[in-house]
Amino acid sequence: MIPQIHDHGSNTGRLLAYLYGPGRSEEHTDPHLVAAWDSLVRDPGRDPQATLRSLKELLDQPVNALPRSRRPAEHVWHISIRNAPGDPILSDGDWADIARRMVAATGIDTGNGAGCRWAAVRHAEDHIHIIATRVREDGRQARHHNDAKRAQAEARLLEVAYGLRQLNPGDGTAASHPTRAEHHKAERTGRERTAREELRETVRRAVAGAQDEAEFFDRLGRAGLLIHTKAMPSGDLAGYSVALPDDVNADGEPVFYSGSTLAPDLSLPRLRQRLGTSSDGDAEELLPASATGRSGCRPAPARRRTAEAAWAAILVIDDGGDGAAAAQIMAAGEVLDALAATSAAHTRRELREAAAAFERASRSHVRAERRHGRALRRAARELVYSGPALGRGEDGAGTAMAIDMIFFLVMATAHWHGRKSHAQQAAAARKAADHLRAAYRNAAGPPLKAASRRGRSLPAPVRARQAAAVRQALPELAEQILAEPGWYALAATLTDTEQAGKDPARLLAQAAARRELGSAESVSDVLIWRIRRTAGLPADPTGPRRQTTTRTAVPNTPTQQRRSGRDPGRSV
Repeated sequence: MIPQIHDHGSNTGRLLAYLYGPGRSEEHTDPHLVAAWDSLVRDPGRDPQATLRSLKELLDQPVNALPRSRRPAEHVWHISIRNAPGDPILSDGDWADIARRMVAATGIDTGNGAGCRWAAVRHAEDHIHIIATRVREDGRQARHHNDAKRAQAEARLLEVAYGLRQLNPGDGTAASHPTRAEHHKAERTGRERTAREELRETVRRAVAGAQDEAEFFDRLGRAGLLIHTKAMPSGDLAGYSVALPDDVNADGEPVFYSGSTLAPDLSLPRLRQRLGTSSDGDAEELLPASATGRSGCRPAPARRRTAEAAWAAILVIDDGGDGAAAAQIMAAGEVLDALAATSAAHTRRELREAAAAFERASRSHVRAERRHGRALRRAARELVYSGPALGRGEDGAGTAMAIDMIFFLVMATAHWHGRKSHAQQAAAARKAADHLRAAYRNAAGPPLKAASRRGRSLPAPVRARQAAAVRQALPELAEQILAEPGWYALAATLTDTEQAGKDPARLLAQAAARRELGSAESVSDVLIWRIRRTAGLPADPTGPRRQTTTRTAVPNTPTQQRRSGRDPGRSV
């Protein structure tokens, strides 16, 4: 059950006309009253003698009885209560009980005859609207502070009482949802998302791997946002707000949103903590001055280093302290934003959805020890400045390798939040993992298909030797692996390791020991990327070493030359 407190209003008649009207897309059917503050109130939807005007006058009577100087400027209180998809259809009597419990829980109806006047209207099977005046019968204003939080708490109780889908309780760290007016404005202007949502994503991307405030604001400007800053008398920056150039109000002026209204962790003080520029921070460069990003980074090595940083972060989340884990999780959100911003077209949508879902998982009340997230933030920075990946060859395979390890990082995040009873964050991480699965399939499909062809073309004795290595290193998983479609691509990778002078059985054992494989759709796929990364092989398994004799391959990049032959995760 989803209760939503809407913005206060000043026109009771206009809201009643909407609730009893056909809706913006003729979606309202049979609008009628299910409950009200007085059981004798007549229903304009079904009583031909009742009118919307008469209901409006009854609702507004306590307000109009006050002197004008004491009337609240916005006296209309409005909440909608919607069941989740798949919930059973409730009767009018059920919704009437829900309405009475909700107005009592939020402080609108005191239950002693001195509460506010209210009416609950149903114009669809799955939800009702409650309209109320914020002036009580005794002339005092309603005490409905924290009404949104109280409504959520009552909704959890109602879900149990009516056998509805039980949603996850929040902890006050979620970003603000767009208002109804913002949704309607987006529809009128032909936007897929509200201005608030577009700005939130743009600001998140601007902070991903940013070195300092100057770079952050420079990125916002280059993204095309309008920026207002607020300065203290000393001249120091106190806050900022942003706007889309084409999102204007009735007077044609841009509509600005402060960072804190976009998300709690996008306020200037919180950003300074993340960037290490707060008064108690210890700033540290994320990249050497010679590689500040506008040159010197390439997509494939940046993605390989992202996979390495993700693996190190998994170990911290599993075994480190809460502050260190929270820092890794926050930085993981930056990596997802950076990867989505620089991904090829065939993975961009799913990665963007994964980043948006993980945004909720990146925040909790656990205080992050930000120094622990620097490796991931450095990886995010390299991704941003490496530029867009082509989505094929080494770039495409590197993306698949990075997504594969980030998937396990996101699952580690879900497990961590689950242990802390952070229900919404755990659910958000699992949702992000679903999108990462889809992105992985898009990214890994072409290189693994080509690698599979290579594996099928290997001589039978070579494939038999690789199968024996699998049985030797992973006896419990061997038959599952050999039956998977990805086995042939794994056989090609194991052959590459032999040609690079490595021991396939040892690499298999090391790769399998790196945390659980149960959440992987294909164990073969996971082993391929882990082995190629550990052995210093190119990410792209479609570029085989044609020789049949064993010799040590020369790594293709300076990064691979430094890391060839060692397990980057073992130094953690």
